[in-house]
Formats: sequence, C-alpha cells, structure tokens
Amino acid sequence: MGITKLHGLAILVTAGITAAIWFHHPSSSASDQEPTAFSEEDLLLQANLNETSPMLPRILYPQPLLTKPRRRDVLVLTPWLAPIVWEGTFNRDILNVQYMQNKLVTGVVTFAVKKYVQFIEGFMSSANKYFLAGHKVNFYLFTDKPEQISHLQMAPENHLFVIPVQNYSRWQDISMSRMDIISRYIHSHLQYDVDYLYSIDIDVQLFEHIGVEIIDTLVGTISSWQYNACRECKPYETRAESQAAIPKGEGDFYYTASFYGGSVAEVYKLTRTCFKGIMEDRKNGIEAKRHDESHLNKYLLYHKPTRLLSPEYYWEEELSHPRIIQVKRMCSVHKDSKK
Repeated sequence: MGITKLHGLAILVTAGITAAIWFHHPSSSASDQEPTAFSEEDLLLQANLNETSPMLPRILYPQPLLTKPRRRDVLVLTPWLAPIVWEGTFNRDILNVQYMQNKLVTGVVTFAVKKYVQFIEGFMSSANKYFLAGHKVNFYLFTDKPEQISHLQMAPENHLFVIPVQNYSRWQDISMSRMDIISRYIHSHLQYDVDYLYSIDIDVQLFEHIGVEIIDTLVGTISSWQYNACRECKPYETRAESQAAIPKGEGDFYYTASFYGGSVAEVYKLTRTCFKGIMEDRKNGIEAKRHDESHLNKYLLYHKPTRLLSPEYYWEEELSHPRIIQVKRMCSVHKDSKK
C-alpha cells in the first residue's frame, strides 16, 4: 500500500517526538532515580494549595440590590476602587465572622504626654467599650508619666501596655516624634504581636462602635474639617522645598493624622517614610504646615489607601452636624486651655 505525503509527514513527526522524549527521559528503574528535592517555597505552596477556605456560617441579612444602593448622598468608592466607609455601606455581622476566622489581633497606639494625661481615662474607657468590641485588641499607651496611670478595667480580650517616652518642650515636636516612635516600636515589638495597627489621638472619645469595617492594608480617615473643600482650599504643604510638598493641582482628600492605620508592615513603611521626611525638613530649616499631618497627606497621595474612613470616624466636636453624618463614631473632646 502506498503512503501519502501527509501520512509520511505524520510518521516523521511522531518519530521525532518519540526520539525527543527518549532523549530527555531515558528509561531507568525507580531505584536509579534520585529523589526530587523540594524547596521551602515549593512545600509552602503545596500546603497552601491543599488548604480549604473556611466557609461562612448561614447569616440572614437583606439582599443587596445593584439598582438600590444604600447611600446615594455620598461618594462610596474612590477612583482607584478603594471603598469609603459610611454608615449603611456594610454589614458588620458578615465582617465579624470573616475577621474571626482569621484569628487576628489588632493594635492601637496612642500618646499621652504632658497635660494630655488628663484624656487617658476618657479615651481608654470608651475605646475599651466601642473599638473592635469582642475582638482581641492590644492598646499601647506611650506616656512621659507612667506613674500617674491608674488601674484601668479592660475587657477580657483587651490588653493595655504602658510604655514610657520622653517629652519635648514644643507640642509640635511631640507630634512629629510619634512617627519615629511608632516605626521603632513596630520594628522591635509590634510586628510580632499584632496583625493590624492603628494610631489614634488620645484626646478623643468613642460614642459608637468602630468595628472590623476599618480593617484593611492601608487606611486613612478623611478630615471632618476638609471633607467638602475643593482641592485648592485644602491645607496641603505647598512649598517645594519641603519633603511634604504636594504640587498645585494634585491631591485627593485631606486625611487627618488623628486616626490612620493598616497592616503592621504598611504602617511601618508609612511612619518610617514620614519621619525621614520630617528629619530632612528639619535639616533644611523647614517645618511643614501641618507638621506630621502634612507628611501623612503626602504619603497617602502617592501610596493610595486601600480603604478610607468617612468623617464620621473622627468628627471635630465644634463642627455642626450635617445630614450626611448619620452617626458620629469618634469625636474630639473639648480642651480646657487652662489645664
């Protein structure tokens, strides 16, 4: 029987493949082959591939509808697709279950130096009640007067650590030194103790629950003073010689330094970068317009936060109550200038 050109070509290709397979994989007995050595990364990947994702328990909640958003009066998503958290935009029951499945610990750092020790009891009692209630929270209180800290009753899942720090003659120096202290303490302790970390001013009180809806990689809080201001009206540092400078025509939101956070790794990067900028400015005889807050805003402009908290998460007590603020979760407290 004659062989067509097509059949002949197929025989040649098959023969070539067979020869190539034989060349690369010569026959040998199993006993002659060396055992395959797997790297640590290979074993970790294999373990991750074999893991099963935890399944949420059954939870009853209103059905989300694409054509009926819960909030029509405010922006709930940034141009870089980060959520802006407002009352009515999340279901805390679902978020709590997801958070607990990961067995996470969140930390809070706060500073009470000089006369600010007067705010410790008000902050701690309200935070102990309303901040991530029911979840493990470590509070790290930095103070120059640790001997004045009275016993504070904490929830069973919460822990308070008092860390002595020095004070400074100017409040601006105290404010700017926080970035350095936080980054150093992350490096020495916090990276081993907590998964997420938030910096909160001591002169505030919580009035409503602040829950796991705040948890994300890098989180900024939109200032209640500046939430509706145009870009040109926001108090960014504009002097080009400052490391905190934001060029004209740039800027997203104005973020308060009173409440920010994220994963321990990201907060370390943020605080270390901001403090480097502060020290560079100091070397050049410059002090940013809003001190550490100016450097925070520069950082969050070029390192976009993955989640933004609306002004309801830090509201200035002297401001009026606009309709869009359905709940004031945390507010600044009145300061007596005589104390």
